[in-house]
Amino acid sequence: MNRKTLVLPALAGMLAPVLVACGSTEGGSGGGDAIVVGTTDQFIATEDAPAPLDPAYAYDTGAWNVLRQTVQTLMHAPRGGGEPVPDAAQSCSFTDNASESYRCKLRDGLKFADGTDVTAEDVKFSIQRVLDIDTDNGTAALLNNIDTIETNGDDEVVFHLATPDATFPFKLSTPAAAIISKKNYEAKKLREGFQVDGSGPYTMKTETEGDKITKVVFSKNDSYKGDIKLHNDKVELRLFPDADAMGKALEAGDIDVMTREMAPDQIKEMTDSPKEGIELTEMPGLSIRYLAFNTNDPSVKDKAVRQAMAAVVDRGQIAGQVYGATAEPLYSLIPKSIGAHTNSFYNKYGEPSRANASEILDEAGIKTPVKLKLHYTTDHYGDGTAKEFEVLRDQLNGSKLFSVTIEGTEWSKFRPAQKRGDYPVYGLGWFPDFPDPDNYIAPFLDKGNFLNSPYVSTVARGLIPQSRREADRTAASTAFNKIQDIVADDVPVLPLWQGKQYVAARTGVTGVESLLNASSDMQLWELGRGSGS
Repeated sequence: MNRKTLVLPALAGMLAPVLVACGSTEGGSGGGDAIVVGTTDQFIATEDAPAPLDPAYAYDTGAWNVLRQTVQTLMHAPRGGGEPVPDAAQSCSFTDNASESYRCKLRDGLKFADGTDVTAEDVKFSIQRVLDIDTDNGTAALLNNIDTIETNGDDEVVFHLATPDATFPFKLSTPAAAIISKKNYEAKKLREGFQVDGSGPYTMKTETEGDKITKVVFSKNDSYKGDIKLHNDKVELRLFPDADAMGKALEAGDIDVMTREMAPDQIKEMTDSPKEGIELTEMPGLSIRYLAFNTNDPSVKDKAVRQAMAAVVDRGQIAGQVYGATAEPLYSLIPKSIGAHTNSFYNKYGEPSRANASEILDEAGIKTPVKLKLHYTTDHYGDGTAKEFEVLRDQLNGSKLFSVTIEGTEWSKFRPAQKRGDYPVYGLGWFPDFPDPDNYIAPFLDKGNFLNSPYVSTVARGLIPQSRREADRTAASTAFNKIQDIVADDVPVLPLWQGKQYVAARTGVTGVESLLNASSDMQLWELGRGSGS
């Protein structure tokens, strides 16, 4: 997902890609055969999630990476990062000093791909629809600070916010704020299946097997009017069951590019022994991995259990043993490459210590070993996840303070079960909607949060709107520092590591270094074909 407001100079420097093997950084020309991109993301329509690509429901990186190509938002993240710039809008700005009223004027001649006009009423309909449907996936939480939406004629929309929010322009750049048509979407009902219609840079067609997408073909939308420049006319997104199958397809020349999620072993092999005709590009990332807790479950309801886990888990071993140079330990929900980061968990618990964990449990009168089951998804974050949970299990069991088992489940079943509260402890990853501290805090702690968590900190929830008042985001650090300390003490989530991101491509594909931004947004329009190196 995307963003930027805090410590921009540091982030700008962080965004420079590292190229392994030779690679062209020049944009290619459009036209020619489709550029084929591989991914291990899976899109499955189920009874629990029948509308995985509806903007009112979709709230994971894979789904957003489809939506970003096909729907348009008022604002979007510019090439290379930075504050969002107008896309469907001609201009947008706050109309008051308190950041409570935000006005956008639409570009002239905006049309949906089917040729119908895009108006301010369509914008209002689209965003109000997300708020009205308010699914349990957490999507509406991004926009729930909107009080009312006003239109002035066909080309102007004004958002009146319930409380000041300097991050609001960034929220309008996410697919949660996608502009869609009343013709294809009902106001208070999700659109089931896989079809997406919008005014974005591409139209899309899918190929399916049963309830599952196998291929998405994106074709240039000749009706698109916006800020994005396309370097190709067609991109095919091909879905693979795992990183190994995706890697074999790249070596065979069946695909041109592979990205989410490459396996750690693949990355190491390509780094140590580059293959002829294949280039590996390393880019900074802002993704994090963490354990989360159903704090109502009897096994982890007492925060001493969660604190003891925080005291004994060895993040360095997880990062080094499972992910190598592609990950580093994380001691806060906010990664260290984002301003306002503090090492709150390290400050409270220090180095991994069985003695500290034992003392925490003894003082709370908790009998050991504490029996727990840890849940993870088998097909959403790459091949390293299972090994990561094996290491976690062994660490916790090795302390003799816990008796832990682990269980993996495919994402289409895992996510609904997690939201229902079926799992006491579970692992998830987070790819930020925008790189601001707010987006590592509110989705986990605020009302209507992404986790559907029962945990409530009234202090944290009071600090979140306070932090949004600060147009100068560095001034919000005090509030975020307090929130990070609250999380380290209560442990509703346990941060584990933050990672880099990689793209492998066949020689001659250009724009690879811009395919993913720091928030892992896929920008397929950046890809082209050239002479290579």
